Amino acid sequence: MNQTKVYGHRGAKGKYPENTLLSFKQAILQGVDGIELDVHMTKDGEVVVIHDEFLNRTTDGTGFVRAYTLEEIKEFSAGSKFSSLPDYEESWLLEKVPTLKEVLQLLAPYPIELNIELKTYTFEYEGMEEKTLALVNEYGNGRKVVYSSFHLPTLLRIKAIDPSASIAWLLSQAISNPLDYIKSLELEALHLHKDMVIDHLNDWKELKNLVRVWTVNQIEEMVQLIEANVEAIITDYPEQAIAIRQERAVSID
Repeated sequence: MNQTKVYGHRGAKGKYPENTLLSFKQAILQGVDGIELDVHMTKDGEVVVIHDEFLNRTTDGTGFVRAYTLEEIKEFSAGSKFSSLPDYEESWLLEKVPTLKEVLQLLAPYPIELNIELKTYTFEYEGMEEKTLALVNEYGNGRKVVYSSFHLPTLLRIKAIDPSASIAWLLSQAISNPLDYIKSLELEALHLHKDMVIDHLNDWKELKNLVRVWTVNQIEEMVQLIEANVEAIITDYPEQAIAIRQERAVSID
């Protein structure tokens, strides 16, 4: 029986500045099976790894990502806003918003999976799907990559450009007959908000291999979903989830 995989949400977001090379490195060191990250596009068409459409929350910059060139975005710190985290160090001030290329180069030696969420439901970034696929083809080192989005047209565009691409629809609300969506849209998986699954575990029993669940941070939720053997959980605390999975495996043996 396959074990539930653990994906680090924006790296190891619970302890390190999210969507930074530092956070991704730490998640890798903790032993994740995969990394989840988010992409937007700069004014000059570079694909960058940041969660929000704007810089304000996670950097010391302000305004929309798309209003700045890559060079301008690199002037901002992507670590300074995280001084409240318990392991904060001054060196975090040097963290920058990484490009997708930089993250792929960081991951190159490690055989871990990658979930790229394309943030295309507020702004339509011209050519973002093509650029993201091209970067993965060039720097992805043959790893398993899953492209996810709340915005279905983005996923369908990816599939049209590369029919072999793995796509996953992000959902926070229930849909009827999910298997029909999976088949007809050629989805590799559904990425579901934890409440959709935890409150209805029996409903997902038959589809557990097609479900990744976000964002799973409570110990009891981790235990429930690992015991339910869903395909993967996406968590801010991958180290904790991996330890729980290990404990369950030992107790079953």
